[in-house]
Amino acid sequence: MGTAMASMKTLLLCLFWGLQCAVCREVSLPPGTLYRVAGFPLSLPCAVSGYDGPRTQDFEWFLIRDDAAGRQMGVVSTRDEGFPYAPFQARVKSGEVRVERDSGDKVRLVIQRLRVDDQGKYECYTPSTDSTYQGNYSTTVPVKVIPDTLQISFSRSLTGQPAPEGAELTLTCSAGIQSEQLTHLSVTFGKRSAAAEASGSGAGEIISIDKLLGVTPGPSYKKRYEDGEITLQKRNGEAGVDVYVMKMRAVQPRDTGAYFCEATQWIRDPDRSWQKIAQRTLDIGNLTVQQLAESLSITSLPKGEVTLQVGSPLILTCEVLGLPSEVISGLLVQWMKKGSDSGGVAGSGGVEVEVARMSPDGVVSWGDDLSRARGGSMEKVAGGRYTLKLFSAQPLDSGVYRCVVSVYAGEINPGASTPATLTQRSEGVAVNLKSKDVLVAAVAHLPRGPLLKRGSTITLICNATVTTTGPAQAQVQWLRWPIPERGAKKMQSQAFDVTLPDPSVEKRSTLVAALMYDGVAKVYTNGSEVSVERLSAGSYRLRVHAATMEDQGIYVCHAQAFGQDPHGGWYNTGAKAESNAVTVYLYARAADLVLIPLVIGVSSSLFVGIVIIATVTCCFMKRLAKQRAIK
Repeated sequence: MGTAMASMKTLLLCLFWGLQCAVCREVSLPPGTLYRVAGFPLSLPCAVSGYDGPRTQDFEWFLIRDDAAGRQMGVVSTRDEGFPYAPFQARVKSGEVRVERDSGDKVRLVIQRLRVDDQGKYECYTPSTDSTYQGNYSTTVPVKVIPDTLQISFSRSLTGQPAPEGAELTLTCSAGIQSEQLTHLSVTFGKRSAAAEASGSGAGEIISIDKLLGVTPGPSYKKRYEDGEITLQKRNGEAGVDVYVMKMRAVQPRDTGAYFCEATQWIRDPDRSWQKIAQRTLDIGNLTVQQLAESLSITSLPKGEVTLQVGSPLILTCEVLGLPSEVISGLLVQWMKKGSDSGGVAGSGGVEVEVARMSPDGVVSWGDDLSRARGGSMEKVAGGRYTLKLFSAQPLDSGVYRCVVSVYAGEINPGASTPATLTQRSEGVAVNLKSKDVLVAAVAHLPRGPLLKRGSTITLICNATVTTTGPAQAQVQWLRWPIPERGAKKMQSQAFDVTLPDPSVEKRSTLVAALMYDGVAKVYTNGSEVSVERLSAGSYRLRVHAATMEDQGIYVCHAQAFGQDPHGGWYNTGAKAESNAVTVYLYARAADLVLIPLVIGVSSSLFVGIVIIATVTCCFMKRLAKQRAIK
């Protein structure tokens, strides 16, 4: 029983002292030994916890130098301005040695420029504000001051001469350390710009190799790094000094600024945290990027206006001037044309369309008019000179031509999604084609004959005449509209009363057939058998065999005039005409007329017979029922 009581007293005593220690004052410093470089800052954080009294605690720093035989000297205090010893008085007064407070119970000792004789054991002491004296009121950490061996240099500085937009920029920086301690080196290339300084953002990091040899782009350069426009390489040098090479494939106007190289020495402290112990920055020079828009000019030749005879060759030249010779750039050259009127005279209206283009890799492609590829060419005849040739110009080639050049500065073969550095357009060249006066007329009619019935052959005649000098041919097309049920209007044509479709029905026209200017017939319907032929000069016939009800409608003949140029090629003169409308109805056949009453008669007879039989049957059943009831 006595032994149990003694054990209980011991347990309670241990618990009491444990609770007392749980609220004891504790002063903490980073674990040591800490290695720092002479001439660079030292920052020692010190914190106190488990204290009584005010939240703002005072701190006093002492140094026990390695050669002081254990003697302390006061460095700096938060509560006593006269605390520093003679070696530190002037440094404390100037602010080179100071205490920076992070919070009421956390401070840091800062020595702006560490000296060799600052090596030793630093003690952080906190005067007591506790009701009882418990815990530790100070702690120490050893600091070793190592020599400054960080080296940085560059082989060639920027001269300040303007660099053209798209030029390649190469910057070289050499850096190394010769330390007995295990330290690491990081190198950063950066830029200071007037815009950044005005906004307060200061210097901007372009790209760096960190302490673990990882390459990291700055936030503003991440996209360009991912696209391969900015690279950084480390090359082994001599005597422990390595060479770092940064390349910008194509400088941009925003790259204007003052460039620098920064080398940083790192060490890993016993608490596994990385600490920056030395850093040097070297200015490489200023770069001014000259914008391409200031020097580039695009010219189309001949200038002004060109008038040609139909069938003559059209030759246009595009001159690209002002490209810097030291920049290799990809060019996308396009010839654009804007509108022409029906008379073949260049006009300002219409939509601008692409005639031809040459990609940066030299591939030529043509615009919407693919037939142009067989009658023209686009070539690069010299550096900066591109020609467009149309071997036999036609009236539809009239219009205002412009050369459009997109420059990909520093990009020889840009990708499809790569934006152009700059796009410029030349002045317009008005191209007029002198064509002969051409008049076209078209008249359609339905030859007289028996009534057209389902299964008959529909025959339509189109008389198309072309009045001009020289060889000419007409190209004829037949179109059909459905007969409108409502919204139709009557109109007196040249020879017939016809019903024209309502404008809302106009969109539902069907191209039936065509006879091309070269005599080739084309049929576009998939239903009835259709044929089209030339009966004589200016007379064209459309026939629809075994017509169905879908073939009835309103038919119109369209005629276009084609002329012949001096080289024998045919061209569309642009002259055209539309005939009067012809309405085609299909009537029922005689067999259909006999069949209809026959079907109606048979149906009526069957119905009457069924009614009589039903009535007789009903009466008979009623009579039979009455006889059974009497019996």
